Parts: sequence; structure tokens; C-alpha cells
Amino acid sequence: MSQKRDYYEVLGVSKNADESEIKKAYRKLALKYHPDKNPDDASAEEKFKEAAEAYEVLSNSEKKAQYDRFGHAGMGGQGGFGGGMNMDDIFSQFGDIFGNAFGGGGSFGGSRGGSRAARGTNLRVKIKLTLEEVADGVKKKIKVNKLVNAPGVTFKNCQTCNGSGRITRVQQTFIGAMQTQSTCPTCQGAGKMIDTKPGDADAQGLKRQEEVIEIEIPAGVEEGMQLSVTGKGNAGPFNGVPGDLIVLIEETEHPDLKRDGENLHYEAFVNFVDAVIGESIEIPTVSGKVKIKVDPGTQSGKVLRLKGKGLPHVQRYGNGDLFVHINVWTPQKISKEEREILEKLRDSENFKPHPDKNDRNFFSRMKDMFN
Repeated sequence: MSQKRDYYEVLGVSKNADESEIKKAYRKLALKYHPDKNPDDASAEEKFKEAAEAYEVLSNSEKKAQYDRFGHAGMGGQGGFGGGMNMDDIFSQFGDIFGNAFGGGGSFGGSRGGSRAARGTNLRVKIKLTLEEVADGVKKKIKVNKLVNAPGVTFKNCQTCNGSGRITRVQQTFIGAMQTQSTCPTCQGAGKMIDTKPGDADAQGLKRQEEVIEIEIPAGVEEGMQLSVTGKGNAGPFNGVPGDLIVLIEETEHPDLKRDGENLHYEAFVNFVDAVIGESIEIPTVSGKVKIKVDPGTQSGKVLRLKGKGLPHVQRYGNGDLFVHINVWTPQKISKEEREILEKLRDSENFKPHPDKNDRNFFSRMKDMFN
């Protein structure tokens, strides 16, 4: 994943900033780095796009909550618009923020006349991952049935609004002439109408088609997390801006390991003899099986901590831990010979419990697990 600046840092606001503060901060930056004020300045254009990307996420309550929890990884590794953003994307969504500062309803010098490209709807899919896929990250190819721009469709300017996407009305009042603008009812603000189209296209120039999309899922994602893949949703009407593909993460249950955030837990059962004299046992991890040593005299309930053998953090470096819970297995049925051996040991002083103040209780051991 590419390195991105923190979105709050980009806009210069705190994480507690409300909607109006975020909007105000974005407008200030957008006006400062607007292409009309900085012609042929690639650096200003990048800062303009960076601010728009930050605002696109932080102005959306759902995306903001996702970003606050998972950082850039929660945006599908792409951030708001992602690598394919362009100026049309920005002005189609946020042109109203610029107002009349640049003469054309937020477009480059008014060249678009205030028309706003219609945005396609988002698609939502669920993807099930194994614990091993969560640990390593994975690329998945999925089939989606989506709306795409039909080949052969041509467009012309809307005759009602002359391509501006808005209707201007002037009314005479007792204080003078008043001018109002509203979205064109004919083209719904797109500024375009279909000129010619094939028979399989609908009235907006779209048709439904199956598409295979490859999704890159970062390591460490969690059940219920949503990733946003920019521009992979339904195409926008009248050749507008495509929506996003929202990917909901589901985890399949591992047969042995239980997840707790970045940490994993495993219940290891050892026989009485191994607990008494010590033994090496094999346990599963997300990267394969490993052997660990059970020390002589190990008590049931002891927890062994394997540092770094858990899952990676979705945003930070490092891995969680694997906690191995030792359970001494007590057989439910024994033979006559086994009983005779155990009867001889029953009265041995060494086999009688002798807990002392140095023996920690269950709650102490549980506390240590998370230290």
C-alpha cells in the first residue's frame, strides 16, 4: 500500500472536528490550491487532490468511522477516490463547496457551466476469508453483475439547459430582480442527453454486464470490516462517475485457533504423565505447526505466550501473540493395571497438592495474558 498522509493532518483539523469545521478546512485548502489560481503547477494540483480525498472520507460519517478505526487500510488500500481520481470526479461531487469563487459553479474557469456528472450507485459484496488469508493478506477475484456504459452510446447537450445542468430563473420582486438556479428537470443536472444508443442500452446509456474484479485485501482485517474499492460500482448515468464497490469481510471459523483482535488462543490438552515429567508438544499456528516445551510439573490452566505468533495489525507494524492454554487431561476410564499404579502413587507425599503463596491463581494468570 502507498504511504499516505493522515487525513486529519491533510485538512489541519483534530479528530474531534465536526462537519462544519471539516468543510471549512477543506474549502480553504481547495481555494488555495485550485487549478485556476495555480495554472500549470503540478504540486498545487496534487495538494488539491489530496485535500479532496481527505474531505471525501471525513465528510462521510460511515467512511470517517471506518477510517478512525482502521486508517488507510480500511479504505481498501486506496483512500477516498484512489489512484484514478481526476478533476471531474472532484468537481462532480464537491463543486458546490467552491460556490462562485471561480465563476462557473466550481468548474475550471466555468468551462463546464456548472453541470454535475451523475454518480453511479455503490455495489456491496461479502467475502469470506480463512484465518490464514487474514494473516497474510490475499487477492480475491469475484464476479459482479453491474451496470456499465453501453458501447456505441453517443450524447448531446441537453436542449433544456444547453449543457449547463441548471435552470436559471429571474423574478421581479418589490426589491428588484432576483435570480435563482435549480437542477435541470430534463437531464437531472447531467447536462447531457442520449443522442444514439444500441437496443440493449437503457434510457441512461447503461446495460447490465458481468465483470470479474480483483480485490486486494490487506493483512489483519476483521469480521464486519468494510473495504471500499473506488470506481468499481455501477457506472454513472449519462457517462457519469462510477460508484464504489463495498466489500464486507466475513471470517470462517478456524478449527483450532480462536481470534481476539490481533491475538490468538489455542487450547492444548496434555496427558498427566507429560505434565509431570515434561514433554514437547506440537501446536497449530496460522503459518504452520510448531513445537513448544511443556516443563515438568506444569499445572492445568497455565498459559504460555508465543510472542508475535498472532495476527498482524491492520494499520500498525507488528503482530499479536498466540496464547496456549494448557489443560491436563484426566482419563474417564482406566484399566485395572492403571488403577493399581495410581493407587500406589495416591499416598506419595510428592503427589499431594502443596500450593503456597507463590502459586498464582487463575485471575492472576488471566491478567498476565494481556500484559
